[in-house]
Amino acid sequence: MSEVENRGLSAPLLSQVSTVATDGWAAESLAERAYRILERLIVTLQLEPGTVVNERNLVELTGMGRTPVREAIQRLAWEGLMEVRPRAGITIAPIYPPDFGKVLDAREGVEQVLAGAAARFGSRRDYTRLEAAAELMRQAVSAQDVILFLDADKAFDLVLGVAANNSYAARLAAPLQTHSRRFWFQRHAFSSIASSAAAHAALIDAIVTRKPERAATAAKALMNYLRSLAP
Repeated sequence: MSEVENRGLSAPLLSQVSTVATDGWAAESLAERAYRILERLIVTLQLEPGTVVNERNLVELTGMGRTPVREAIQRLAWEGLMEVRPRAGITIAPIYPPDFGKVLDAREGVEQVLAGAAARFGSRRDYTRLEAAAELMRQAVSAQDVILFLDADKAFDLVLGVAANNSYAARLAAPLQTHSRRFWFQRHAFSSIASSAAAHAALIDAIVTRKPERAATAAKALMNYLRSLAP
């Protein structure tokens, strides 16, 4: 496993909150793994907004082959995190702070749908994973570990999508969640980790206690909290 991949997939996330619908990260396709690594590097600004890279750079960064990296690039471009320009390279999407509010506008409704459905249809396994994500967030707050918090938040989003039993809503939400994490990391990560964890904890509690209306309200409250951070 490459150095970048080790950074991109923290040990607690691997051991406590495995990727849903698989037997863990190791069961992912190579393209999915390349996507996770590059997504993480974009969110944490290790691939800086506005910089231009090429396919070879990304192959070297991930330590993976050209085909899975190319598939990951296509997916990230579709999600608006990269722009592929023939013969001019690949541009990492710039960050425009006013767009944070637009992302949250788009997320709000679908997050309420996912939260309410997860409270209705989630399995005990799903709820165990959500509780594990909440525990990772508490650990992140205690250690003031922003990267661990991001791992836990990503795990939460993955499990939420499966627990809701609505792949359409989950696919709609996923890129918006990634954009939100990048905005949050750039501007507010160190100042708001405890508040962010608390808002997630309230949402997770509503879901695992099977209270759909309260879960939807908690999802809206989380979006409102994030909106308070928008410029």
